[in-house]
Amino acid sequence: MRFMILSRGDNKSEMIKARMKKYLEDFSMIFDEVEPELVISVGGDGTFLEAFHTYQHRLQDTAFIGIHTGHLGFYADWVPEEVEKLIIEVAKKPFEVVEYPLLDIKIHPVEGDKFKHFLALNEVSVKSNEGTVVMDVHIKGAHFERFRGDGLCVSTPSGSTAYNKALGGAIIHPSLNAFQITEMASINNRVFRTIGSPLILPKHHVCELLPLYHDRSFLITIDHQTDMYDNIDRIECRVSDEKIRFARFRAFPFWKRVHDSFISDER
Repeated sequence: MRFMILSRGDNKSEMIKARMKKYLEDFSMIFDEVEPELVISVGGDGTFLEAFHTYQHRLQDTAFIGIHTGHLGFYADWVPEEVEKLIIEVAKKPFEVVEYPLLDIKIHPVEGDKFKHFLALNEVSVKSNEGTVVMDVHIKGAHFERFRGDGLCVSTPSGSTAYNKALGGAIIHPSLNAFQITEMASINNRVFRTIGSPLILPKHHVCELLPLYHDRSFLITIDHQTDMYDNIDRIECRVSDEKIRFARFRAFPFWKRVHDSFISDER
């Protein structure tokens, strides 16, 4: 099997990376940065997101697994004390594949047909440093509402536990092919009105965010990467046809992951 290890870069993570690389190569596995079948992330959720975006062009051929070396990582199944056990599992046993939905994002310009295309494991958020965000929200091609506020977050089920949760959004089990739209500090009064609640949309629905003013600039964050965009006609979001593949060597139910991340007192 061909494998790749991506480290957060701190001393602890680098030591684990070097140790795993040596032992896995001793088991006749091949370290391959170009076409890995297994990508091991050593760090936190930020490192895992970096690993996903580095190899998002190989989603059908690559599976991912995480080791957390700091605070509990939501995508990390393993802790440093279990590295030797994980090495044996990777080298000796076939892994189970668990698939999670992804978000498909297209940013269309006002002029021209060329759009920017992205995949997100967690979410896309839209904000502005030029005041209130004003956008028409369309669902399945029909106008739903005119949003005014700090911004909008569109998240995957696995990303529902990230920024979406901090905004008061619902936690969605990743077995559901769905995505969620959550408002950031919407303006609601006698003149302006939004739904004021998170919206959970199924796979066959498409959401479009249409800026009312095309001369505004927007800060768009896709997972861990933020860029400024001008002259946006619309931002199109839907459940992607592609999925991320997790390598599972033991059961780690989603609700246990949620419990351990947000409720458990154990450290």
